[in-house]
Amino acid sequence: MVVLKGIPSVLSPELLYVLARMGHGDEIVLADANFPACSTHRAGPELIRADGLGIPKLLEAILQLFPLDTYVTSAVTVMDLVESDKEKGLKTPVWEEYKQRLTKVGYNVPLHKVERFAFYEQAKKAFAVVATGETALYGNLILKKGVIGPSDLV
Repeated sequence: MVVLKGIPSVLSPELLYVLARMGHGDEIVLADANFPACSTHRAGPELIRADGLGIPKLLEAILQLFPLDTYVTSAVTVMDLVESDKEKGLKTPVWEEYKQRLTKVGYNVPLHKVERFAFYEQAKKAFAVVATGETALYGNLILKKGVIGPSDLV
């Protein structure tokens, strides 16, 4: 629990420290409960635990402090469905929840979809992986940090 004014309580001190240390273009993975967070962490990214938290709520809190990169085609990446799930017509309602929260901060770019194993490889190069309790299928999300300009500073 963070006991500071204006800081969402779902952001732990460890996560705040990671967000503050990230630079322009660094990426953070918000990993669902099925994501191989520990083995991905062994490849390099820092591991932050956020057990019990859903990604939509965590995303909303992060977006209060974290600018998304505007110098790339898309600063938000999700893992695309595998072919068998596409053939079954599997739905990903959590993506709509992400889009709603992104729209609230003025981000209206479509989610970038990446093939499953390419997503894992991108995650290994991230600055950090946040292991959440998100149970929605295909709930994983990668955010690319943008620039904080002088007008953003208090």
